[in-house]
Amino acid sequence: MDIEVIQGGHVTSPQGFSAGAVAASIKKREGALDLGLLVSDRPAAASGVFTQNLVRSAPVQVSEKRAQTGKLQGVVVNSGNANAPFDQKGIDDAEVMAALAAKHAGFDAQLMAVASTGVTGVYLPLDKVEAGIPRITLSPDGGPDFAVSIMTTDTKPKSYAVALKNDGETVFTVGGCAKGSGMIHPNMATMLSYITTDANVEPGFLKDLTKQVADATYNMMTVDGDTSCSDTLLVFANGAAGGPLITSGSPLGYKLREALMAVGTELSRMLARDGEGATHLITVDVVNGPTLADTRNVARTVALSSLVKTAVTGNDPNWGRILVAAGRSGSPVEVAKTSVRLQDVLIFDHGKVIEFDDAGVSKLMEADEVRIQIDLGIGTHNATAWGCDLTTDYVHINADYRT
Repeated sequence: MDIEVIQGGHVTSPQGFSAGAVAASIKKREGALDLGLLVSDRPAAASGVFTQNLVRSAPVQVSEKRAQTGKLQGVVVNSGNANAPFDQKGIDDAEVMAALAAKHAGFDAQLMAVASTGVTGVYLPLDKVEAGIPRITLSPDGGPDFAVSIMTTDTKPKSYAVALKNDGETVFTVGGCAKGSGMIHPNMATMLSYITTDANVEPGFLKDLTKQVADATYNMMTVDGDTSCSDTLLVFANGAAGGPLITSGSPLGYKLREALMAVGTELSRMLARDGEGATHLITVDVVNGPTLADTRNVARTVALSSLVKTAVTGNDPNWGRILVAAGRSGSPVEVAKTSVRLQDVLIFDHGKVIEFDDAGVSKLMEADEVRIQIDLGIGTHNATAWGCDLTTDYVHINADYRT
């Protein structure tokens, strides 16, 4: 059995899922899709991971409670306004939004999750939501429009899908989409993401897999160190592909994990590459760390370092910035055992400064993706983090966001 990428795949590539979106004028830009609906044709096993920020938007509070039941059938999302006034009215508005969407889709309101993204501290224009939802046309081909409708400062939509194949026949499909460009940092990274599968999955196992995927992918990307009040990852498994129930002990359990990881990894890479003002994706591979937690911590710290990010902006192979960032991570780093590679070129070796072609490595750093490899030499654990470089455009985007 092999995992194959579906070219042009999206969140409604799995069987039994439909989506649609409309321009509800929540965003200032006229004609921009800003209200989307994603539904399953039947109740689905569902799980979620949400922001760890103690300041939490109303949709996060509503959706987290509903996801705890292990069963959902859809999610309604708006962009342009985060519905984060942080009071009871925000929660009431989120529940009304979910109820309207559930009525339009034809199922119970408690099976509808809700999400909002955009400006915080402003009440949701509920009148625009009420007028927009009935205009949404649901379609199995609606995934791409849905992915556009959830964008804020993103420059492009982010969708991806894979299928598990057995002798050319599809066993199940996993699709997903995500948004996020700024306020991106682990725990969780600031983003909305929805993953769907037509596999038949036991809810408890799906919950475990969702956390594993979040920890290894979404929580391993960072843009600017800020986490928002709206971060949401929801995973739906509706069983439309048929087959036996997949549990932690099932033969297909490992393959489902592999497929979910593939989608989460690629969406995370897309999110990091589309960081506000970014010109490079930064991939930090850390190997031979003492524990998985320590190894992940080193990778995230280096990916977040402003000095590393600006060095990448300037195509500067400054190994000192990389090593010092790793050293301040709070995880064990022994300089005499550490080596650093940049674009696969060894630039620091077991505590020793070495000769390398500075200009040549700088030229290699002009590539779209800049890869930093750190060998800690003190264990057996490996981890990867994704980030992006830091440019003056980041300042302009955020300074001008509201004004």
